[in-house]
Order: sequence, then structure tokens, then C-alpha cells
Amino acid sequence: MDPHTNKAQALKEQILGLVQEYYQVAHEKPAFVPGQSRVPYAGRVYDAREMTLLADSALDFWLTAGPYADRFERRMRQFFGCRDFLLVNSGSSANLLMLSTLCAPGLARELGGESLPPLAPGDEVITPAVTFPTTVAPILQNRLVPVFVDCEVGTYNINPRLIEDAIGPRTRAIFVPHTLGNPCDMEIITEVARRRGLWLLEDGCDALGATFNGQLAGTFGQMSSLSFYPAHHITMGEGGGIAINGFGLQKTARSVRDWGRDCWCDPGKSNTCGTRFGWQCGELPCGYDHKYVYSNIGYNLKVTDLQAAIGLAQTEKLEAFIAARRRNFQRLFQGLLAHEDYLILPKIDRRANPSPFAFPITVRPGVDRNRLVRHLEDAQIETRLVFGGNIVRQPGFLNIEKRVHGDLTASDTIMRDTFFIGVYPGLTAEMLDYVLDTFRDFFAVGRKQRSEPTQQVVTLI
Repeated sequence: MDPHTNKAQALKEQILGLVQEYYQVAHEKPAFVPGQSRVPYAGRVYDAREMTLLADSALDFWLTAGPYADRFERRMRQFFGCRDFLLVNSGSSANLLMLSTLCAPGLARELGGESLPPLAPGDEVITPAVTFPTTVAPILQNRLVPVFVDCEVGTYNINPRLIEDAIGPRTRAIFVPHTLGNPCDMEIITEVARRRGLWLLEDGCDALGATFNGQLAGTFGQMSSLSFYPAHHITMGEGGGIAINGFGLQKTARSVRDWGRDCWCDPGKSNTCGTRFGWQCGELPCGYDHKYVYSNIGYNLKVTDLQAAIGLAQTEKLEAFIAARRRNFQRLFQGLLAHEDYLILPKIDRRANPSPFAFPITVRPGVDRNRLVRHLEDAQIETRLVFGGNIVRQPGFLNIEKRVHGDLTASDTIMRDTFFIGVYPGLTAEMLDYVLDTFRDFFAVGRKQRSEPTQQVVTLI
């Protein structure tokens, strides 16, 4: 190693040492003060490791996806045991990439004759009515038709027993999110998809590490999405990815992510195929530069290496994060059992092991959700509703082309009566005790002002 390189390496080590010292001084966690400190529903959980890898990437100045992105993708491939894993810039982009891949012009030649056919405009995709808007948006953006199916109060997932009856002559796919980290009934859903010849996609953005019958959520369908937004299980700021399980999808998915190009060269490389100027593609002149041949309608959905560096450090904590989320969920569940006369607590299938994103609660008749939410928010306990509620009631979705299967009674109930609170690893035992005390205060003070609620037993399903 030459003297210049030696000096640069020594300076880097000095800088990274200062970053660790800076973290200890500047990012010390303040003490929790009940009633004054915010109890967030989610947030970043990190230490000096994330900041050190971020600084290391910045010093290398590899601005687009590079070595850290490669390492992150390899780690996710190992975690899921999938054919491929592609990083993108958000969970929303991950959903867009999955649907766009199934609609891509170049997909048919990659799949082979034994596979399901690509999707075409006007084809239908079955999906739940209670959802996040960017699960539905890619269906619409690709000129497909969403078929909305009702959900279940308690699991907040699609009602799996309604799916088969929702299938019509143009139905070609099922797209299900594992809402708030609680896995859908994948036994029913995969069986219906297999028997009826439908593509199966999973929105796993809330559910990293969840299992159903011992199998990881995200490994049942041909593809599954993830989000690495700060509210999710691990973060790189803005970021997401797709796990590819199905045969023949990798090349097309990578093309759609990378502008729609036909070339498979990594960034900074120019002639991986060895015949860059020797291809005949479409109606282009023979020998047209392969780096500028576009076989699909695509986007630039890549991340930066700085983001991937943070994400790589987060993967080292993933198992601990999931364990903490499960502990916090159980602590809230046990503490809120005393209020079952007023609240419907989450229902967990005995075959499922959730990786909770949050703790959902539905108020029973006689309890005003808005009043309870205001009580919690006034006490500095952060709440959220279950995303878009019944998405067909949202202003931007009122006039979309769609088909609604049956009524959406449960979805309307969730929209009207459900909210969630946090379980993320940054919550301490003291914070959770304060949350439970705040619920207790609400029901103690307001008991006489509310009508008697309907008695109902809530059990695991």
C-alpha cells in the first residue's frame, strides 16, 4: 500500500472514531417524563454503528447504488432464501415495481410457456379494501382493475374466505398486505391462487420477520415488497425492496427498476455481455448501443449507497428489533385485557407469529373512538388510524375504475372505529406502563358518561 493510501486510511479511521464519539455526545437519549415526553407510534432506533457506516460510505463518495447496496441485497437474499432481492427507493416503489414487472412488455420471453401469462390492461387484481394507498396505486397506474374484498375486524387483513367468490373472468392476480405485521391466512390464499392460476403478490412492508405455519411472510407469493421508511422494522431513511421468489422475474424486475433498459451492466460498467454493439433489438439499427436499448417501460427506482450503508447496519439488529416488537405487543395485549368490554383487541391466528408493526384497537359500540384518541394524544401518546381505512371512501379513489365484491361492512367498521398505537423497539417498559395507565384513566373517568357496551368474548382464532 503506497504512502498516500496509508495516509487516507489513517484519516478515515480517525474520522470514523470521531463519528462514534459524536454519537455518544450528540445522540444521548433524554429521560422519559410521563405526560411531557412524546410516546411515538414509531421511530428510528440506531446507534454509532449506523452513523459509522454512513460516514464510511460518504467518504468513499459512491453516490448511487454500490458496494453497500450489493451487501444489503445479499443479506436480504439470505434472510428470505429468495431467488433475488432488489433494493428500491421506497416501499411504494417496491409495490410499483412488482405490478409493473408483471405488466412489462419483455416479461413473456423470460417466463417460458409453463408459467402464468403477464398481466394486460383490464385484468383484475383482488386486494383488500382496508389498505395503504400505494398498494392500490400501482394497480391503477398499470391500467389494471382492483377488485376490493372486505377485511376482518381483529386481524385487519383481507377476509380469505371471500377471495374465491370474488374471482371473475378477468381476474389474474391476488395482492395482499400483511396489515400491521399480522400475517394473512396464507394457507387459504396460496391454495386459491394455485388452483385458480393467479399471480400472488405480498405487500410485506409491515411484516418483516413474520411467519405463517413457520414460513416467512414474503416467501409465499411470486414477489413481495418491503419498506425501510423510519416507521418500519429496519430503516435506511427512504428505501424499500422486493423479494423475488418466482422463476423468470429477476431480469425484467431489474430492467423496470433501472429505466426499463435491456442492458444488465452494473453502474460504472459498460460491456458485461461482450457484445455491446452487436445486438439486434426491435426496430433499432443493428448494433445500436446495448446500454441505450429499452425493452420495458421503466423508472429509476434505485437507492443511494449511503442509504444502503445505514440499512446494512440495521440488519445486524433485525432479530433483536423483532423480539422487542413482540414483547411490547404482548405487554400491551395483557395490559388491555382488562378493558375488553370496551375494546376489541387484535386477533392472531394460532398458525401465525406476527412481527408487529403496531398494536391495533377497535372500540366497541358505546365508545367514541375520537374521544379516546384525543385522550391519548393529549397525554402525548401518538396514535394513527389504519392507513386509508376503507380506501374506496378516500377522495382520490372515489372515481377509479374498480369492482367491489359484496359489501364492505367490516372495512367501514375499521375506518370508523379502529386506530393503533406503537410497539416499536424504542419504547421502554416505563412508556408502556404509562400508556396502560392512560387507558385505565380514560375508562375510569368516562365510565358513567358512556352507555353500557355490548358484552363480547375476544379470543385467538
